[in-house]
Amino acid sequence: MKDTLERYLKRLEELEDIVNSFEAVNKSYAIQAGREVRVFVDSDKVDDYGAAKIAKDIATKIEEELKYPGEIKVNVLRETRSIEYAR
Repeated sequence: MKDTLERYLKRLEELEDIVNSFEAVNKSYAIQAGREVRVFVDSDKVDDYGAAKIAKDIATKIEEELKYPGEIKVNVLRETRSIEYAR
């Protein structure tokens, strides 16, 4: 069982390492037992088209470098927040 857990954790770490190798990525999280990766990018550097391209590029790199059962969903999020206070 310990061996299985170690392999699982290594796979998640490899997945996050692949994602974090992209320059525009701020942070990433492997979730759903490694079946999905959420990728946060800098909204000042990446537009909507760029987010779609990064998602495709990440998926391609995962396919080339990682062995995994099933599929992995790559979810790229770019977020802009505007906050104002009424006094």
